Amino acid sequence: MPSEAQQQPGSSSHMMKTTKRGRPFLKDTLDLFATLIVSLELTSNKQFFRTFHNSFTTDDAARNLAALKFSQSNRGPDPREPSRVVTTTTTTTFTMTREMAKAMCQQFMDARLIENAADPGSNLFKDRGVYVLTPKGLHVLERFMSKNGIASDKLAPVFATQPICMKLLHLERRSVDDEIIVSHSVITALFRRFVGRQPNYPPEYIDTMDAFQKYNERSKGVALMDVTERTPGAKNPEKHKYCFAAVTALEWLCDLTSVIGREEAAEMAAQFVRFGLIQLVSDKRKNNDSAIIFTVRGAAGGANSSISQVGEFRCTAKAVYKVTEEGRRLARWDSNGAQNSPNASSSNIGTRSSDDHGGDNHAGDNGQKESNTDRLRSIIEEPQLRQLFREFLRNNFCEENLSFYLDVQDFKRKFNITSSAIAATPSNPRTGSSKATPGQAAMERHHESLIQMAFVIYNTYLAPSSQMELNIDHGLRNELSGYLNEVITSLTGKSFQGRVEVEQANAFNATQLQKMIQLYERIQTHVFRLMATDSVPKFIKTPRFLALRIKLDNEDDVAIDDYTLMQSNASTPSVPPGLGEEEVGGAYVTVSLRAVTQDRAHGGERPAS
Repeated sequence: MPSEAQQQPGSSSHMMKTTKRGRPFLKDTLDLFATLIVSLELTSNKQFFRTFHNSFTTDDAARNLAALKFSQSNRGPDPREPSRVVTTTTTTTFTMTREMAKAMCQQFMDARLIENAADPGSNLFKDRGVYVLTPKGLHVLERFMSKNGIASDKLAPVFATQPICMKLLHLERRSVDDEIIVSHSVITALFRRFVGRQPNYPPEYIDTMDAFQKYNERSKGVALMDVTERTPGAKNPEKHKYCFAAVTALEWLCDLTSVIGREEAAEMAAQFVRFGLIQLVSDKRKNNDSAIIFTVRGAAGGANSSISQVGEFRCTAKAVYKVTEEGRRLARWDSNGAQNSPNASSSNIGTRSSDDHGGDNHAGDNGQKESNTDRLRSIIEEPQLRQLFREFLRNNFCEENLSFYLDVQDFKRKFNITSSAIAATPSNPRTGSSKATPGQAAMERHHESLIQMAFVIYNTYLAPSSQMELNIDHGLRNELSGYLNEVITSLTGKSFQGRVEVEQANAFNATQLQKMIQLYERIQTHVFRLMATDSVPKFIKTPRFLALRIKLDNEDDVAIDDYTLMQSNASTPSVPPGLGEEEVGGAYVTVSLRAVTQDRAHGGERPAS
């Protein structure tokens, strides 16, 4: 038993790394933001005759950032004596002037972690301002608190009364300069999140929605519109579908992904242009209007590829872009179709946000909701979901149900292979000899191992007081023990005592083994039904299931190492998962547990404040 050592306090003054553009690295920005919010007292502040709850002022932020401390404790073995556990506490101190503090808060605004309460459209951090957290800011704060074991009751009202970003898409960055690593798979992951599972035309009544409902609509994908454009020389105007304003695209990317400002958002949008996923429809700016155009370059695709060497994106108030045919294909809008409506199967997996789809193959041809039986089959067939389901069952003390089901499946598969092989190897027809061939001898040995397997299953799950005893119907249990008693008594002359010994098992013939399989199948059906009706409905509401389904849905043409799930208490990887020396980039989704709980508790409606 390791002994506990005293705390070893340490202290450091933190120097933040900055990029070539002069901004701090993203991880430092997020950590500093969350540390500031935890240290603040979010209160009610008045401005322009209005009261803003859960807010802070410019002065509050500058005062706290002037001397901000963050303590982090880590428990681990003492390097000098591994039998001892050492708790090391490191205190990081941030010190900055008022002007530096304001500049840092400007970074928080650029990253869309905070916004001006009175003027959410403003992009400048001002003196005498009042600020509130954005849904993205709340998501980042929740991850920070979970990762560092911070329980702050004073922040509970903020999480309860404001929308939280349910799913945040993170893009991997180069460790040397914090630039997003662009690859085809990264752009694919980002674009699919950007446009959603189906075209997101906002409902006509969106202006009557509250903040929670509006945010839910917005999270489905960038808001689209149809635009009629008259081309010079053409007789009739052309109608363009699936259009969006350039500024709307930048705001969406800043609010729902890890991009850290409009410049970075514009670069990602320029990549969408370069990859042939969106194209400019019109830009009706006047001659004296300023135009900021972001240009990106990269390798062009092959002969039939839509990928160009150069892509440019116009950041002007009048610029309008549309999703191209290639963009619609990549988004899989055509194949998603009605299956991605709120009434389709995927809306039934535990969250009401329409982009939380459980996969196109889980709805029937008529688009009806999948049953829990179908869901359980999908869970068992998908290795990652199956492992997550096993952990869920273990935490609920019923893992033996899944273990028994899978062991019997394996047993049946091996038995069927054996039966087919024996049928295909008769005695030698030319000699008439019934002497066992080497193949037959091997099959007999295999058959013996099957008998052993049958009784390992019995002794593990079905024998009285066994290691993982199943909770099954008395009638089934009695039928099985009655059959075993009958066979063992006839074979050995001794009555069955509840467990099967090795020599008793070896005496079973193939017919008796087949009868055992039939009884096991009936118990297996009972256990399957029990998991489907009792465990699956609870499991599909867990945030980890929802997060993994999001990940699996995006793996069709994205390599698994490029699109990984991060648990809420996990830290952002400094090097993309699965990589060696070269950083090739990737994307991963984090899911807010509070947002999922909030959404489920209130059915997508606004919680009482």
